[in-house]
Parts: sequence; C-alpha cells; structure tokens
Amino acid sequence: MMNKEKVLIFDTTLRDGEQSAGASMSVEDKVEIASKLNDMKVDIIEAGFPFASKGDFQAVKKISEISKYSVVCGLARAQYKDIDAAGEALGYAKRRRIHTFISTSNLHMKYKLKMSKKEVLDSIKKSIARAARYTDDIEWSPEDASRTDLNFLYKSIEVAIKSGAKTINIPDTVGYAIPEEFGNLIKKIKVNVSNIDKSVISVHCHNDLGLAVSNSLSAITNGARQIECTINGIGERAGNAALEEVVMCLKTRSDLLPFFSEVDTKKITLISHLVSSITGFPVQPNKAIVGKNAFAHESGIHQDGMLKNSNTYEIITPDSIGLSSSELVLGKHSGRHAFKVKLSDLGYEFEEKKINMLFKKFKDLADKKKQVFEEDIYALIDDEKNFKKKNYIELLDLSLKCGTIKKSEATLKLSIFGEKKTIKKTGNGPIDAIFNSLKTIIPNKANLMIYQVNAITKGTDAQAEVNVRLEENSITVQGLGSDVDTMVASAKAYINAMNKLIMKRKKVLDSKSLLQTSSSKLDKHVI
Repeated sequence: MMNKEKVLIFDTTLRDGEQSAGASMSVEDKVEIASKLNDMKVDIIEAGFPFASKGDFQAVKKISEISKYSVVCGLARAQYKDIDAAGEALGYAKRRRIHTFISTSNLHMKYKLKMSKKEVLDSIKKSIARAARYTDDIEWSPEDASRTDLNFLYKSIEVAIKSGAKTINIPDTVGYAIPEEFGNLIKKIKVNVSNIDKSVISVHCHNDLGLAVSNSLSAITNGARQIECTINGIGERAGNAALEEVVMCLKTRSDLLPFFSEVDTKKITLISHLVSSITGFPVQPNKAIVGKNAFAHESGIHQDGMLKNSNTYEIITPDSIGLSSSELVLGKHSGRHAFKVKLSDLGYEFEEKKINMLFKKFKDLADKKKQVFEEDIYALIDDEKNFKKKNYIELLDLSLKCGTIKKSEATLKLSIFGEKKTIKKTGNGPIDAIFNSLKTIIPNKANLMIYQVNAITKGTDAQAEVNVRLEENSITVQGLGSDVDTMVASAKAYINAMNKLIMKRKKVLDSKSLLQTSSSKLDKHVI
C-alpha cells in the first residue's frame, strides 16, 4: 500500500439511506448500525439531519457518544438553526464534522431558493463561519453541482474553502452524469479552483441511471479522495453508490485503481443483512457482492470450472466479505456449543443469557425443520430483536380456518399499546382474512402496495420471509416477517409495517413543525 493513496469512505446510510421510500429507522436502530459501521472502520458516518426531527437529533447525539473510530457527521442546510442543532447534537463526539450545503445550479437558485448568485456566495461564507463555532472539520456541498455553471461552481468552491471548508463534496444530485463526464468535472475542479489543494474532494453519486459506483470510481481516478455511499446502495429514488461495491472494487481491481480504504470487508455480509432487516428492504438475489446468488453457480460449465479452480468464475472469495464458505447445516441434535460457534462464525458476539435464549428458539425451530441453515439463524436473530423492541403492536396468537367452500376466517390475539385484544374476520383467502382483521383492530388508511413471499432456504419446510409495503398519506413503510408458517410470517410482516408507520407518522409531524422555516427566504435566524 506504500504506493497507493487512501480513499475515505463516508457512509450516509443513516441519513440519505433513511430517505428511501419505505425505509424507517428508530434511534436504537441507527445506533446499532453505527456501532457496526465503527467495527467496520468506516471513516465518516453521516448520522442524520439533527434539525429535521427530535429523533434525528437524538440519533446523532447517541451515535456521537458511542463512536470510537469513525468521525460523526451531522447534515445542515445553510441556516443558523440547522447548524446550531448539528453542533449541539455532535457535542459528545470524539471527532465531529458538520456537513452544510446550498444549491448552486441556475435552476435551483431561481426556482427553489429564489436567491441571486451574490446571496448564495454570502450564504456560503456565513454558514461555514457558523459551523466553525462547533468544529474545524467542515464539509460543504454545492447541491446539484453537476448541473451548475462551471465558472460559478469554481467560485463557490473557492469561497467555501477560503471560509474554512476542509472537504468539498460534489454531488450528482439527480444521478444524471455518466462516468467520463463526471470524472472530467472533478479534473476541471482540480485545475480551475485555485485553493483546491487545501481541501479533500468528495463525491456523492445517485444511482438513477445505474452509474453511481462507476461515477464514484471515475471521480477518484481524477482526484477525488472521499466517496459517499450507503450499505446495499439504499437511498432516495434509485439509491446511492453501494459501499460494498465501492470497497470491493478498490480491493479487487488494485491493478488499475491504485487506492485503498481502511474498511474491514469481512464485516460486509453482517452489516448488509442488518440494514436489510431494519429497513425492511430485501437484498435482490443478484445484487453485486451481497446478493444471495453472488456466489451461486448453476450452469454446468461454471460448476465444472469451480470444482477445478474457484478462480475460474469467482473474482472475490466469499470469506473476503465475511460469508462462510461452508454451508453449515445444524439440526435438532446439534448442541449449544456448535450453535455458539456458528453465531461467532456469522459475526455475532452475544452475552450468555442471549445465546441461551436464541438456542432455545433454535431447538424449537429444529423440531419443525429437518435442517437449519445460516439464513434461518439470521431470521431467528431478527425475530428476537423485533420481539425485544418496544413495539406498539405485538402478535400473541393466530388461528385460521380456510378451505374451498367457505370464506377463510382469521382470529388474532394482539397486544396493542399494552392492552390485549382479540379480533375475528373473514376474507377471500387466509391472507385477506388476516389483513382484514389487522386493519379492523388497528384502524388506518394504509393501502397494501406490495405483498411478497420468499423461502429463506430450500425445501418445503423452509421458513417464509414475507415483505409488506404499506402507503398512507404519502408515508411509505416496509415490513418484514419470518416464520415456518407463511400465514404467521404474513401477520408479523404487516404488524412490523404498522409499527413503523406509527413511528414514521410521529416523525413526519415532528419534521413538519421543525422544518416550516423555508430555506429560500432570509431572516434573522436564516443565512
């Protein structure tokens, strides 16, 4: 690595990732993910937008308290209220950064901000000066940079660096750029911004055209030294550059990319699963690096090559991303020690009390299934975490009557805000009956947008993983549930989505009250 340059990995899963339609994370969820990002040695964690909601403020504050390796970053618009909130939330961070931004494209300045170029430049100076009250690690972004007039972009960056910004982030806000074009933009900034040597160039690429990772790599070959990305590539619209793809490209293609990151790639599989479980966003089977099929070979030609030499069809090894190379199968005769070793192999370290609890659930599952696979263990851990959370609604029992003659009937026993309730409803099939029952006992106006069932493992006794997406008044949430009984998994998924909907309702109301000040107007509190 002596001849290679380091690329900083800036993870924005907890901020931009949470802006995915349907994604929802509690404060506790964010702290858990941040802890894993620290273990993974991510350089910077953008923990949230502190002024946006009380939940975001608390998340940034708590992550600041627990982060030992990563710099903790808070996002802020070019407004005093935003910057002060970020500064306060980051108060306990060992290392802190404020990331402030303002639009610089003619389109945004005219229609969104209703500000002149002079007013925007003045706002850049004042916002960075305000942030300097709290930290000397300031990142500044020109929103919609890839559609900004180049001369004005150069001027804006010069002003930001002169005002104290140590990192200049160039976002492809709408994912419009292509690699050669975006790389050239970074090259032009390097040549035309007189004081660019006093800052680190960062890039934040969206994936609307499927080019976020390609654009990011093109940027670093042209002078950028920080990439902003997310776990599993989640984010607004089509998402962001996927962290796992970026770091594995750097590691795998070091022959053409003379760069490195400090990220521990063996933690990738664990954190990918964690983010998927918390957000309710399943990872597509053919997703690069972390998809279920990423190391699966079905073609006879491929299988023959793999048996002779794995390098024939695998450019990275499963163990390099923390995936067990052996598909260890446990059964009802497996002991506690074997189960504990398997948890460790998967990257989990639990207290003995928690292991005992999970082992009991494992034995119960093993009595229902012939074989218990790694994916089943992941599901057990997810189920236990969901049970331990302070959920508003919990499933206590479900019974069904269904057949070819009469309508299906579902009877559900639930705990709703601590009160036990029972409901019985019919429907056109068992799923319809379950969802009708839930909608009656938990009044809501949510529409069911997606209902999807996947087998976690192979065989007719496989656990089912059900994905439910609900939408209510422009609020979208994803729910996941797993069980050997598909009907139970379906009820769990709907309830999981409802718990997130209740949480998100509160967050949206909170955000609306805090964000009522428009960034397009200036007053004594606004830059």
